[in-house]
Amino acid sequence: MKIFLDTGSVEEIKKALDIGVIDGVTTNPSHIAKAGNNFEETITEIGELFNMYSKPEDNTVSAEVVTLTASEMVEEAKRLVKFHSRVIVKIPLTVDGIKAVTQLSELGIRTNVTLCFSLSQALLAAKAGATYISPFIGRLDDLNQDGLGLIAEIRTMYDNYEFKTQILAASIRTARQVGEVALMGADIVTIPYAIYEQLYKHPLTDIGLKKFLDDWEKFEETQKK
Repeated sequence: MKIFLDTGSVEEIKKALDIGVIDGVTTNPSHIAKAGNNFEETITEIGELFNMYSKPEDNTVSAEVVTLTASEMVEEAKRLVKFHSRVIVKIPLTVDGIKAVTQLSELGIRTNVTLCFSLSQALLAAKAGATYISPFIGRLDDLNQDGLGLIAEIRTMYDNYEFKTQILAASIRTARQVGEVALMGADIVTIPYAIYEQLYKHPLTDIGLKKFLDDWEKFEETQKK
């Protein structure tokens, strides 16, 4: 399963890339504005970072449209993909969004259909030719609905009909959910940097490491005597 960072911070992306396990980025104008950066320049810089770290070309940077009609989304998508060859265009799961995805897939422009909350929505996105579908599992859980269950259902449906659309699990609230969506068959998970940092942490790891080091220190002391 690929791990994407959901962020507009170039510094966070640099730190994650330096470790070597990040495969892509999802972002939007809000993320980039929060970081105080220029949208186009940031998207271009993120794309170049992945080139610098010699990541495969299918490691992507999702950039979101801010228009609402299909024709506007198509034109905006054409502009966004010029920022960098790694750009994949985030499109909302609306009637106009699906119409735009159909047209964009015919043009060879990759899309990430976002704000998916149901199996039927995921079906429409796949039929329209979406590259990725982004189910928002945390927001479903907030309504006492089964976000993880939706991932499993989409996986079964896509496998049944051999859809090429990849499942990109979004709205992740905990580090544990990252492993859970992997078990459900998600192709990708996108997470904030704070959750990415939590993936490495477990109190037993810290306790175990401290014990190893303490034992080694005692051993060295015995060797000096």
